[in-house]
Amino acid sequence: FFLMIRRPPRSTLGRSSAASDVYKRQAHYGKPEYWEDRYQSEPGQFDWYQKYHGIRDCFTPNILPGHKILNVGCGNSKLSEDMYKDGYVSISNIDISATVIEQMKEKYKEEIPDLRFEVMDVKSLKYPNNSFDAVIDKGTLDSVLCGDCSSANAAEMLGEIYRVLAVTGTYICVSYGHPPARKHFFERPEWNWELKVEKIAKLTISTTAGLTKEEEADYKNFHYIYILKKKAPIIEAPKPIVEQKAEGEENEDDKQSSNHLIY
Repeated sequence: FFLMIRRPPRSTLGRSSAASDVYKRQAHYGKPEYWEDRYQSEPGQFDWYQKYHGIRDCFTPNILPGHKILNVGCGNSKLSEDMYKDGYVSISNIDISATVIEQMKEKYKEEIPDLRFEVMDVKSLKYPNNSFDAVIDKGTLDSVLCGDCSSANAAEMLGEIYRVLAVTGTYICVSYGHPPARKHFFERPEWNWELKVEKIAKLTISTTAGLTKEEEADYKNFHYIYILKKKAPIIEAPKPIVEQKAEGEENEDDKQSSNHLIY
């Protein structure tokens, strides 16, 4: 009796090993304790992926200055500061780290006291339904997807964002994940929103002379901006009520119409 074991192709083994290594390197981003330690040891401000001026053109057509905005996973980014200076004056910022929220409150209490900061888990938002015209997320979904139970946690996060978005509100998610790795997370039958995707070259890629064909073809050279606009619910018109006639009963309209019949 012989048991034959098929060995996967060498290229497949390499990919599996590489994917495992990437997961190990990034898994800590999904752990709240990692962010507490990081903000305690590195209190200076830091912007992930892109600065505001790099993604502004994706924001301004979708978010108006008077809109109520929620910034999820704000960290110690300058994003809300730069947006405030650009005319967006109603911004609430949340993060799971108590350390960074205290740091940001202290930094802006005199400089921009209108900016609000609160400790909150994006998977369990404490706001009523339809509270915000826009929700912005720069790297938070990516962090959630690095942790354990990533798909379930992402669904909880996106469900909460959908809930607090006003009708026709917009969720803008800045991610390093290209569409084949991200779009399916936004697609659930209970979420009725329209998705548009933009891409922006990473800061490490020089665009002064334009991208080469090879650079343009490599998805890893870009950050992806997922713009999801919540649709208004479809309200069906009530069906007309048809009165039932008694057997043998004929109304005046029936009598008149019968006079025009040709036999």
